[in-house]
Amino acid sequence: MKKVEGAFLTISELADELGLPQHILRYWETRFPQLRPLQRAGNRRYYRPADVALARRIHELLHVQGFTVKGAQKSLGDKSVTTSSEEDRPVPGPDKDILAQLERVRADLAAALGA
Repeated sequence: MKKVEGAFLTISELADELGLPQHILRYWETRFPQLRPLQRAGNRRYYRPADVALARRIHELLHVQGFTVKGAQKSLGDKSVTTSSEEDRPVPGPDKDILAQLERVRADLAAALGA
């Protein structure tokens, strides 16, 4: 029996639709903070239409387009994800030489404008 469009889906229904095991959806919930299904008694998950659309998008990014989890997070605009790997550390501020060059350009522009 098919549910009407817009109905909440259980984790098993969504997993079947996407062709994934249920534990993958639970894993995605830990990696994509935007994916937050309703949880009822006994931790039963019910995915709203927005959650279903997001899960489909994540599936598209990971399994069709070949993104990594980190790449999919960036694609979805997730700013709250933190990891400890070296490549994910914040980029250091601008080089001092660059700042000095920019300050000289600013001074030259101010002189040219007579400010």
